[in-house]
Amino acid sequence: MKDIRTVGVAGCGTMGAGIAIVSARAGFRTIVYDTRADALERARGQSEAFFRKSVERGKLEAAKLPGILDNLVMTADMEALAQADIVIEAVFEDLAVKHALFARLNALCPPQTLFASNTSTISITEIAGGSGRDDRFVGMHFCLPAQLMKLVEMSPGLNTAQETFERAWQFCKALGQNPVRTQDTPGFILNYFLIPFNNDAIRLVEQGVAEPEDIDKALKTAMGYAMGPFELLDLVGMDTQLLLCEAMHGLTHEPRAACPALVKRMIAAGRLGRKTGRGFHSYRDTRMFGA
Repeated sequence: MKDIRTVGVAGCGTMGAGIAIVSARAGFRTIVYDTRADALERARGQSEAFFRKSVERGKLEAAKLPGILDNLVMTADMEALAQADIVIEAVFEDLAVKHALFARLNALCPPQTLFASNTSTISITEIAGGSGRDDRFVGMHFCLPAQLMKLVEMSPGLNTAQETFERAWQFCKALGQNPVRTQDTPGFILNYFLIPFNNDAIRLVEQGVAEPEDIDKALKTAMGYAMGPFELLDLVGMDTQLLLCEAMHGLTHEPRAACPALVKRMIAAGRLGRKTGRGFHSYRDTRMFGA
């Protein structure tokens, strides 16, 4: 894509690291920003492991690996994002945190830089309202694991310019992703279904109906899903699931979106999912999917 050459990713948790892989793999110079040095180091290691495994599996030409790794820049200096033509935010689902981030980015980045949020539940219009450039703001919700899933939910805010949406849409296609357009509504398409669905599965466990392993097995076998609800919850993380529930339930008051008590107890116990090695299932390591 001609007018977008450098991509900024703000936040390098599970989702941010996956988006960075997608961007670097597509040939874009990709600057990943986070305040946490340990998170940057982990994301770098996970990304390199993913790309090397892709070469081993024949899904990536070995000759392209050095260039892709050179494209990936990790930094704790936010000013580096001033070089980006588009900045994709992938931080906590907290409106105040996102507003503070975009306010700083607005002061750093040139006027033509597009801003995008990977939020899955918070209003794009509300986030854009604190960005200082709501006409150049768009929602780009990647799906976990971003490095493997092709779908991106693209959502304009009320003040998003048509040109902005079209540039972001073409950029999404240049990434090799499959965009779908949604309106700016809580949960968009996927989480409108998934948050209540996953909570229903957790409540089955709370009620003693079945164990997570058996619920995952039942749904994968009967429905053909690649991943059961508890495998997905472990990938998302209990801390993120809590924030998703609070955001969606706060906006919709849908009872099934209210966070089950078990999630809060698991957070207190440090059982966050894959990121801590134990959630509803146990894991030998914390490698990302595909690595």
